[in-house]
Amino acid sequence: MPQRLVITGRSQEPRARFTEELRRLRSERGLSLRDLAKEVGWDASQFSKMESGQTLGGPEVVQALDQFYGTPGLLTTLWELAIADPTQFKEQYRRYMILEAEAISLWHYGVSAPPGLLQTAGYAREALAVGWIEGPELEQQVEARLGRRQLLEGDSPPPFRAILSEAVLRTTLRDMGAWRKQLEYLAEAAERPNITIQVLPFSAGLHGLLNTAVMFLRLLDGRTVAYTENDLCGELVEENVSVELLQRRYDAMRDLALSPAESRKFILRTLEEMPCEPST
Repeated sequence: MPQRLVITGRSQEPRARFTEELRRLRSERGLSLRDLAKEVGWDASQFSKMESGQTLGGPEVVQALDQFYGTPGLLTTLWELAIADPTQFKEQYRRYMILEAEAISLWHYGVSAPPGLLQTAGYAREALAVGWIEGPELEQQVEARLGRRQLLEGDSPPPFRAILSEAVLRTTLRDMGAWRKQLEYLAEAAERPNITIQVLPFSAGLHGLLNTAVMFLRLLDGRTVAYTENDLCGELVEENVSVELLQRRYDAMRDLALSPAESRKFILRTLEEMPCEPST
């Protein structure tokens, strides 16, 4: 007679399961947070936040914990599941996030902000904060947004094209240091083989997506869906005629944009035009 499966009683929710495993492994070793910090080399407060679910940490610290506990790949796998878990996003965005993770190619137009897939922590934090998100929720949403970048940084990342209105590069952050890092990240991303960035200059004039940020997702079944967004809401567009209309407008606008090479030069010039930080 086959043995009955044992139910562990542990959480089936990815983020909670990751934190449970962190606490379990440390408890089995009889270590305090300070002891763990001395052994692994990160600050005790970092491990405290990870074990309480305030943050998931980054891949480097998770890999270091895997090595320390002798659990090759276990914590890293749980971390990847947690960072990609759509339930960490607000409910109205979850279906889109599931489709984004499954897309085989993506292309985007940004009216005044870089796409979430290319945002730095500093940009994401300030952008989310102006929407009156604060405290632990703000940090969790920043982490969730940064986790989306894993889609473009894996072993076989899908192709991604981003057309940025010049307004994206002219609308700065209050924190100029964080803004500089965002521009540097865009310039670096533009050199990756799977990422194409084009700038649509103000001189291009009026076009069909003047007030509409949009992301197109090409799915495994051959369908293309679109997601349009403004400051108040987003809409997933799946009806073929509507998606086709948006694509035609996107294609016409792409013809007006600078080439990828000229676009990267434009980003670098914008960086050079930034005022120098005061010396200390």
